[in-house]
Amino acid sequence: MKKLIVPALLILAGCKESGQDTFSVEGAIKNAEAKTIYLEETSLSAAAPVVVDSASLGKDGKFELSTLSKGETIFNLRLSGQQYPLVSLINDADEVTVNIDPTSKEVYTVKGSEASEALRGYLFTSGEQLKGLYNSSMSIDSMRKVGTPDSVVNLQLAQRSIKATEVKNYTADFIGKSKSPSLTLFALGSYQSMASNPLVGIEGFTQDEVKSIVKKAAAKSPEHTGLAQINKSLQQPAAASQQQAAAGGSLVNKPAPDFTLPDLTGKPVALSSFKGKWVLVDFWASWCPPCRAENPNVVAAFNQFKNKNFTILGVSLDRPGQKAKWEEAIKADGLAWNHVSDLKFWESAVVPLYNIEGIPYNVLINPDGVVVAENLRGEDLAKTLQEVL
Repeated sequence: MKKLIVPALLILAGCKESGQDTFSVEGAIKNAEAKTIYLEETSLSAAAPVVVDSASLGKDGKFELSTLSKGETIFNLRLSGQQYPLVSLINDADEVTVNIDPTSKEVYTVKGSEASEALRGYLFTSGEQLKGLYNSSMSIDSMRKVGTPDSVVNLQLAQRSIKATEVKNYTADFIGKSKSPSLTLFALGSYQSMASNPLVGIEGFTQDEVKSIVKKAAAKSPEHTGLAQINKSLQQPAAASQQQAAAGGSLVNKPAPDFTLPDLTGKPVALSSFKGKWVLVDFWASWCPPCRAENPNVVAAFNQFKNKNFTILGVSLDRPGQKAKWEEAIKADGLAWNHVSDLKFWESAVVPLYNIEGIPYNVLINPDGVVVAENLRGEDLAKTLQEVL
């Protein structure tokens, strides 16, 4: 794998604790055309990694970077002129040494950090597995184009399915053995992001599986306050849904309340303007970990059904003055549909209108403007859309 691309949604791994320690990275990079290298820190409170230090690369490619960190999190090394990080590290040790060669198959080696070495191993192994799946898909596609008998194609599909299962089992086993809470969340986020791409063809972890993984990781690392926060947040939407149902607040079989909110350019957009289409109104926010974790499932559903008179309207409950973070999250998570927000947090006009007690929350509206389902997550979202479209 020539590039180790880390999806921005992996900011979920960046949950920091109290106290400060110095984290230093030194090393050398070969065959680099860039002149500057950046050290980026991920954070739960930021929609994208934040640059915390930079250094000019000498003729020998050597560099030294350092920053103060609050507990274990994910750091990236990114070269100037590059959109994606080349290397990701975990600060389970105060000093880490990295040797990088972007042109090599292995890309880099790391010493001094057990978690960073494990992360590198995961990225390399999962990358090789995905490469095998891609080659298998290309082979099957070629067979179909030349009219290969179904019996032969089906055999290849069965073999590909076995490979896909091996990828998921590898990730599940890796997460189960992980000693680092940041590494656990990184691997989970990375896998879910890959699974959201229909071209990859792997099955993502279900919502219940995600909850179980995070719950076990939180029990294993009780000192990691960020992981505890995510674990707690994952339970809140279900509790909110139960509270809403108990209060008789379900909107199913009722006309969807209309609203008008500004889009990213400030243009007013009314929900009623989508009448005649199936619409998933998705309530979320850039600051919401469960929302960001669920986004890959929503992206997958959009890509699968967008040509079947179906669309999505994203409604953000982002805070006042946080438009930039809202926009960054949309871009980072690949949310290629209409978005609106009044940036009023829980004071948004849609909160009482839809009796929203927690996010992520969504409602599925039919072409006549009637709500037919709500709170669809993971596989339930795709299953419901498959049934109605």
